Amino acid sequence: MRGRRRLSNYDLAIIGSGPGGYVTAIRAAQWGLKTIVIEKDGFLGGTCLHVGCIPTKILLHHAELYDHFKNAKEFGIEVKDFKLNWSAVLARKDKIIKKHAKGIEFLFRKNKLESLQGWGRYAGPGKVAVEKDGKTTEVHARNVLLATGSEARSLPGVEFDGKTIVSNKEILGLPEIPKSLIVVGAGAVGVEFASIYNSFGAEVTILEMLPRVVPLEDEEISAELDRAFRKKGIQIYTEAKVESVKKGAKGAAVAFQDKAGKTQTLSAEKILIAVGRKPNTENIGLEKTKAKIERGFVHVGPYMETAEPGLCAIGDIVAGLPQLAHAASMEGIIAVGKMAGKDVPPLDRNRIPNATYCEPQIGSVGLSEKQARDAGLKVKTGKFPFLANSKASILGQHEGFIKVVAEEQYGEVLGVHIIGPLATEVIAEAVIAVQLEATLDDMMFTVHAHPTVWEAMGDAFAAVRGLAINA
Repeated sequence: MRGRRRLSNYDLAIIGSGPGGYVTAIRAAQWGLKTIVIEKDGFLGGTCLHVGCIPTKILLHHAELYDHFKNAKEFGIEVKDFKLNWSAVLARKDKIIKKHAKGIEFLFRKNKLESLQGWGRYAGPGKVAVEKDGKTTEVHARNVLLATGSEARSLPGVEFDGKTIVSNKEILGLPEIPKSLIVVGAGAVGVEFASIYNSFGAEVTILEMLPRVVPLEDEEISAELDRAFRKKGIQIYTEAKVESVKKGAKGAAVAFQDKAGKTQTLSAEKILIAVGRKPNTENIGLEKTKAKIERGFVHVGPYMETAEPGLCAIGDIVAGLPQLAHAASMEGIIAVGKMAGKDVPPLDRNRIPNATYCEPQIGSVGLSEKQARDAGLKVKTGKFPFLANSKASILGQHEGFIKVVAEEQYGEVLGVHIIGPLATEVIAEAVIAVQLEATLDDMMFTVHAHPTVWEAMGDAFAAVRGLAINA
């Protein structure tokens, strides 16, 4: 047929090249599956690399460095006349993104992976139609995997204009630091950008509809972040229901109902809407399949398989799993492991870590205290403050603590929740503990290097039994 071509004999066709798609493709190739990746933008790495996780963490690191300069005198360093060069910050961000995008391209060549630019759509058993510039390429593969990701949600009646009312995408490239910023939503995205722009000197206000910030975290973690943010001068309104967002000559005004039921109006130069992400499942060919779709999310089995034979889904479009890059990667590895006949375990949602890179950082894995008690488990908890950790004192970062939730009778570690210095790194030990169903005894008799922030974990596990040494 004129304007059509056909590519055949693939074991796997993946739609999407984010950390779900590209990681899955590489592992599939390593396990001997002939694989092709379809990417609508032609830029390998997806949202995470280009306008998500990586650029956000670059800005967070720059904000941390800037805070160090502001507090240099405490460390015996006299710094005069330093200033933020915002254009240089953005240039470094773009340079790092470009470097890692090229790195993914190298990995594709190394693993003999093929990629195809265009809009991919499931077109029936073993088929993907890829459209670009009015032409269609038909890809035939034994298995098809959807890794199409998500995009920012807005509020009803509120549209992103990319300049005043922005999403996580546009706020990464603002031409200058705004004097004021209202962040609607206090999940991971919201608190990270609140942290960034507060450090860079913006007047930041957070509006959160739920009773607490970072509402998916343990309640004590939320309370500590709330305290730390207010100490930094960030204004926080919880149980705040936004009624309208209206643009003006010098920014926008947000009207919201506060927890007392009173309507208040706040104005700022920029408004960041960070109220979650919607799955990209429209117009990808699911309408005539057996796959179960609920509110745009795809239901899958333990090996990421949909109800449509030969069709899998991973990442932000999957129902019931967290919208996290590292979760998407492991979901894909499990899916292709099953395709390749490997002995792979299904994914346990409670063993997926959360990492939030605001200041102070948050890292968590497993059950919160409330989740464990609501599940009918008898638990004991222990806390260890970073105030008592020598390395935290050296770093000048004393805020926060580690909280451990353990099963009462046998001491199995059910969850660990950290807020404080290097929390997103320190959580690694806890992930292993939960993954391997370790007990308090296992962890208390693990030798922790001194002096490190990480050694606070040893005292936190011991604290459950009232045996913390340094507290």
